[in-house]
Amino acid sequence: MHHRLTALIAAIWLTAACSSPTPALSLSNASVDPTHWCPGGANNAAYDLHAIIHARNDTGKVVTIQSASAQMTLASVNGSWLEPVGDRYDAGSVNVSPISVAAHSSATLNVIIPSACTSGAYGSTTSSSGSYQVKMRLLTSAGDISIAATNTHEILAA
Repeated sequence: MHHRLTALIAAIWLTAACSSPTPALSLSNASVDPTHWCPGGANNAAYDLHAIIHARNDTGKVVTIQSASAQMTLASVNGSWLEPVGDRYDAGSVNVSPISVAAHSSATLNVIIPSACTSGAYGSTTSSSGSYQVKMRLLTSAGDISIAATNTHEILAA
């Protein structure tokens, strides 16, 4: 009886050791534009924030990006900034290219995040800045994956 139990445990362990989870898409090394100079007198002036993400597809199939979104969280301020630290801006849907990563390969994903800034007229106020932590979420054929940029995005106002 004892030998059968030992053999059963060994068979289960061997089966588990030989089977590994299906590899998937992994994301790393995300970064965003470090600085945006908001023009003096701007009022909710739109601009594009650019990000890059390294993607690695270890699956045997092409992985497609079905949708992407981004969120910016105010991490720190300098001077009189309009929002308090911790405020979040949901950029909503963002553009990603390419929209697929071939099987067993890597790609650099380019992300364009819509943003906007407001700034007093030059010389009318003291300058200020806000630094934002940017987190991106990709819904892919291999699952839902999120990644935060390794750097912050700073908006400089007049």
